[in-house]
Amino acid sequence: MKERVRGILITPGGRLLTIKRVRPEVDPYWVLPGGGVEPDDATLEVALLREIDEELAGQPTINALIHILETDEERQYFFLGRIESWDPDRRTGPEFADPSRGQYVVEEVPLHPAHLTRIALKPEPIAHLLTENASQLFHLTDLRLIRGKSGPFGQQIDHVAVVLDVGGQLRAE
Repeated sequence: MKERVRGILITPGGRLLTIKRVRPEVDPYWVLPGGGVEPDDATLEVALLREIDEELAGQPTINALIHILETDEERQYFFLGRIESWDPDRRTGPEFADPSRGQYVVEEVPLHPAHLTRIALKPEPIAHLLTENASQLFHLTDLRLIRGKSGPFGQQIDHVAVVLDVGGQLRAE
């Protein structure tokens, strides 16, 4: 299974740092910076720092792992953090040198539901999470604190699910 890391990066102005993808014959959409975990990445956090350096020429502070999204093909880890500076002119990576892959436009989006719903942020579950929790992101549970703990019957917890309960609150299971 392919593992990916993504950064929910908040700028000094309180905005969400995104990458707008513009490709021929495809409506523009926005993604969070990040990418694939490589075999020599010691941890998920190291993979994220490497990806942010490649894509943004920036060094974020990672605060929490707030969401894990799994499909049959991949597992994506979404880390919340802050980023003070970045320089798209200094980014590296093969995708930026290949014009056939389209444009990668770094954009700051106001961290407010009204603005988040105006963009096509992918994947949709993370767009929903951010829209519903825009004002309380830094209060969400850091899933790293509960991964690897023992469950009620002594079993090892190695995967955490985040669910929206009946009252509209997120909780980790």
